[in-house]
Amino acid sequence: MRPGVTTRCAVLGDPVEHSLSPVLHRAAYDALGLPDWSYDAVRVPGGTLAGFLDGLDESWRGLSLTMPLKRELLALAGERGWECHPRVHAAGGANTLVRAGGAWRADNTDLPGAAAAVRERYDAPPARVLVVGGGATAASVGLALCDLGATRVELLVRSVERAEETLATIRRHDSAPEVLAVESADRVSPADVLVSTVPADAQDPALIDRSGAALLFEALYDPWPTPLAAAAQRGGLAVVSGLDLLVHQAVLQVAQMTGSSVPVAVLRDAGERALLERAGRARS
Repeated sequence: MRPGVTTRCAVLGDPVEHSLSPVLHRAAYDALGLPDWSYDAVRVPGGTLAGFLDGLDESWRGLSLTMPLKRELLALAGERGWECHPRVHAAGGANTLVRAGGAWRADNTDLPGAAAAVRERYDAPPARVLVVGGGATAASVGLALCDLGATRVELLVRSVERAEETLATIRRHDSAPEVLAVESADRVSPADVLVSTVPADAQDPALIDRSGAALLFEALYDPWPTPLAAAAQRGGLAVVSGLDLLVHQAVLQVAQMTGSSVPVAVLRDAGERALLERAGRARS
C-alpha cells in the first residue's frame, strides 16, 4: 500500500489497462477531499476472481468489475451468500462490489447509469429499440431502456442462438417487453433508439437511416467518433456515448463506496481530458 493510503478501491478485469475508471474515481476522490483513498486498475483473468477477493485485507472498500468478471461475480455472490441488489439478478451480472459492515454487497450500476445517460440527452419515450450486439452490455442497456418505457427490443446479431441468454434476460423485465432477434440488417424494424455494442470495425453506418432512430446509444468511447456516431452526428441525432455511460455508473459507484455524492460534470471533465491526452499520444 502506498504511504498515506488507508482505503483502497480498484477496477478488475482482463484486459483492464486502458480503463478510464481510475481517472474518474480519482477525480471524485480529489473533489470529495479524500487524499487517503486510492483507486487502481488490476488485471484479474476470468476464473480467478474468488482467489483475488480472498487475498484482500480490510483496507479494501470497493471494486468495479468489467469483462469477463460480471457474470462470475453473480455466481460467486450466490455461492457465498452475499447481498445483491435485485438488478444484479435482473441483468445477470454485477459490476460493483462494496464492503459494508464486514461483508461484500454486489450491485449493477450499469442499468441506472445507462438510464441516466439516456435521460440526460433524450426525453422522448424510447418505445422501440434496436440493439446491435447480443452480449452483457446489450442486456444492460436493453433493460435500462425498458425501465424508461421501451416496449419492443430487437437485437441485430450474428447468431440468434448465441444471443439467447441476452434475449431471455431482457424478456424477464417486469414490463414484459416484446423481444426478438434478427441476423440480417435488411430485416430490422424501425426504432426510436439505436444501440450499438459492437466494435467500430463491425459497424454499419447505414443503420442510422435504416432504423429511423432519433437517438444513438454508442457503447464505445475510444476512439471517437465511431462510424455510427459520426453518421448520427451528421444526421442530427441525439448521441449518448460510452463515456456518458461510464461517467453516470461511476457516480453511482462512488456514492456507494464513499457514502458521498459527486457532480457528474467532475467525472465527465476528467474523462474527456484523459481521452484528449490519449488521442494526442496516439498522434505523436
